Amino acid sequence: MLKDGSFPTIPEVFLKPYNSVEREPWVNMLWDQKGYANPDICIKLGITAPDAPTYSIVLPPPNVTGTLHMGHASMLAIQDILIRYHRMRGYRTLWLPGTDHAAIATQSVVEKKVMKEEKLSRHDLGRDELLRRIQQFATESHDMIVGQIRAMGASVDWTREAFTLDAKRNHAVNTAFKRMYDAGLIYRGNRIVNWDPKGQTTISDDEIVYEERDAKMYTFRYSKDFPISISTTRPETKVGDTAVAVHPEDERYQQYIGKEYTVVFCDVPLHIRIIADKSVEKDFGTGALGVTPAHSNIDWEIADRHDLPRPQVINEYAKMTVPGPLEGKKVTEAREMVVEWLHSQDLLEGEVLIKQNVSTAERTGGIVEPLPKLQWFVSVDKPFVIPHSEIPGIPSGASTTLKALMHAAVGAGTEGTIKIVPERFERVYNNWIDNLRPWCISRQIWYGHRIPVWYHEPKCIPKPGREEEVAQCEMVVVSGTEPICEHCDAKYFQDADTLDTWFSSGLWTFSTLGWPDDTADLRDYHPTSVLETGYDIIFFWVARMILMSAFHLGTIPFKNVYLHGLVRDAQGRKMSKSLGNILNPLEMIEKYGADATRLSLIVGASPGNDLKLSEDRVRGYKHFANKVWNVARFVLESADTYNDATPYVTEDAEIMREVHRLAEEVSQQIDSYRIDLAADLVYHFIWHRFADEIIEQSKLIIKAGAEEAAIASKQRMLREVLVTLLKLLHPFMPFVTETIWQNLPEKESDLLMVAPWPSSSATNNS
Repeated sequence: MLKDGSFPTIPEVFLKPYNSVEREPWVNMLWDQKGYANPDICIKLGITAPDAPTYSIVLPPPNVTGTLHMGHASMLAIQDILIRYHRMRGYRTLWLPGTDHAAIATQSVVEKKVMKEEKLSRHDLGRDELLRRIQQFATESHDMIVGQIRAMGASVDWTREAFTLDAKRNHAVNTAFKRMYDAGLIYRGNRIVNWDPKGQTTISDDEIVYEERDAKMYTFRYSKDFPISISTTRPETKVGDTAVAVHPEDERYQQYIGKEYTVVFCDVPLHIRIIADKSVEKDFGTGALGVTPAHSNIDWEIADRHDLPRPQVINEYAKMTVPGPLEGKKVTEAREMVVEWLHSQDLLEGEVLIKQNVSTAERTGGIVEPLPKLQWFVSVDKPFVIPHSEIPGIPSGASTTLKALMHAAVGAGTEGTIKIVPERFERVYNNWIDNLRPWCISRQIWYGHRIPVWYHEPKCIPKPGREEEVAQCEMVVVSGTEPICEHCDAKYFQDADTLDTWFSSGLWTFSTLGWPDDTADLRDYHPTSVLETGYDIIFFWVARMILMSAFHLGTIPFKNVYLHGLVRDAQGRKMSKSLGNILNPLEMIEKYGADATRLSLIVGASPGNDLKLSEDRVRGYKHFANKVWNVARFVLESADTYNDATPYVTEDAEIMREVHRLAEEVSQQIDSYRIDLAADLVYHFIWHRFADEIIEQSKLIIKAGAEEAAIASKQRMLREVLVTLLKLLHPFMPFVTETIWQNLPEKESDLLMVAPWPSSSATNNS
């Protein structure tokens, strides 16, 4: 780039090798200046027809907790390919960006920093000061993430950028909460939750990290006269047992079903019922399950079916609460005490060392305790009447459930339902929905959307002369703003908890388009065309987006779900700091360019399958970018007498037909979400067919001094093939192709990103 910001003219620009560090920022600046990522600008300038079909993607918002990783880079590359392809095909194309406040993760980062540097807890700082610091951190992190998204070449519409915790999204969250509360689907109740004793909050399933650890499986009886042996890795929880469950067809235990026993287990009196339940596995352990309703999701559901009591024996700090020697002991210490007691009473029948997946909290490392807590939940099984529905099989005005809506919304081949790519994940999705429990949406942290529920002061303060009205006071009010009691002078105080981050991100496809207002964007771009994300997030986010859109809009949130695999190292291992095998996308971009980084994440990465990535692989596609640059230089230097009216000779006409067939194949592969195959087709045609064969044969003809008509035909063919290949390659490698496009003597459009996609029709030979 020259000092005035311009490029040298042809052929001077091609005298040096392609320099991605120099070119990519310039191209980004050019894209920003034109603003063609905004579909409104494309319509205003006549680039896109006002009545053209729409194509929209809402960017899965990266967390404002740090830098992007290779998984994010893969996601950005895939979505940008889809967006650029459809924009060039003339669609009204919108790719809406945003970031996620990631409540627990973000607050955890700031809290740890404050504790390390100032030795202060969040309670020392206070809610307002902690939130101020978190917001400052989130803003700084956001700016870093935006820079990284831009570095990848993502052609998002920054004028529509959203944040899951901004004012518009808060309005949407409060509206959604109230609507679901009024429908009876949001309720406050006691249920088993994932409790993080270190973070002192509930956490969602996706915030659990399973660590394989050594554990002991103990087999024992509650007492010498108890007839059935049970097995467990957590004997300390057995002081909370209320039943022993066996399979109804297990002949070993038929005579005991229905009987009740009173025992004293480790100085704790227990009343145990023998019950029959089909959920028990006859061939696992002894075939008998000690039921601890308050400390296991499975046992809680067994207790529901058999009306069992649910005594809680472990508290929020992972300490025992039963009276006696165990009281106040940490669970690990209590476990040793119970085992020692079993030994002393000659009740321990065996212990075996096993491998066990231990649930730990991702942010704190604490061992997760299943605990019954008074929390806010979304009921997925409660019937309600849906006023408007476009979901196949669920008519407007029908009685349905959220679970039924989630099932009906997904179905390959059914008009109006969501198609999941690859299709095998539909079965995984449906199995998960079948076993879906009530969704706990409250968190005991300060950062996030505060639950819009207000509680009346316990004691009414009657207004003078209106004492009789206090009976009419609303004790609980759902509102986004502080309510005022019409009947007394008491105040309302807001629920201290915040909402699960997935509640706000579940609204993402339509809250970003203006909902709950009826906006043009919402009408034009929803349902969105595709949701592209990793297969590991299908349950936590994809399912919740389907739930939210189906309930609030009566529609699907997206027409397709494209699931990419995980990006692993060259040996197939997960990238992690402990292994030292992380590839940083920004470092790869700095070394080899965004184009090479993008293509390394696409070629060979079939939907739903993991990709092995190495630095050598990225480096290889840097060589390809250089090859494209050199090919363009040769063609532009050789086709200096190019004339688009020159007739083709037979051989060149066949080459052009071949290129158009390539364009058709590439289009078909992208349309069927085989982006990996589309990239591979373009890559091999450019390198092996165009560079190695067509150009080399053309050199021989031109050097041999063939007839002027043959040379002119060859020059026209080379130029047209180059232009077509630049278009086909642009979605995959936007920077090098746009740089070359800017240096073409004549071109169809000012930017390649809005040039018309190649037609699949054969060229005219005249």
